[in-house]
Amino acid sequence: MEITGRLIQILPNVEGDSQRGHWVRGGFVIETGDDYPRKVAFTAFGEERVAMYRDIPMQSMVTVTFTPESREFNERWYTDLRCSRIQPFVPGQMPAAATGYAWAGNGQQAAAGSQQPAAQPAAQPAQGFAQSPQMQSAGEDDLPF
Repeated sequence: MEITGRLIQILPNVEGDSQRGHWVRGGFVIETGDDYPRKVAFTAFGEERVAMYRDIPMQSMVTVTFTPESREFNERWYTDLRCSRIQPFVPGQMPAAATGYAWAGNGQQAAAGSQQPAAQPAAQPAQGFAQSPQMQSAGEDDLPF
């Protein structure tokens, strides 16, 4: 899922150690540009994901790719919006997944790869209602009842 908004706050990082090693969790908040602006908080796990938004200037327009995840604890439900990518918003530009651009740590766009995406074959038109076979009129079917 994707959402676009203005970066308004970077939340403090939380770090710790577990059996799997050292971990870090961070977060940030964006404000959407809707008629009724909403503030949306995201979490990011791992040093690489936390570093994605560390150098983004405040008040920058960004597009966030995220995965919603809910879990139950003591008969209550908690929902996280886990950020997988954050990139600068450019009006009229296709999302980074299609263009091959991602946010670089220095606040600039960087090419994710030099290869151009493979051309997609043209989609075949779906058979519409008008192209469907004509229904038989009552009495012409071979049903036993």
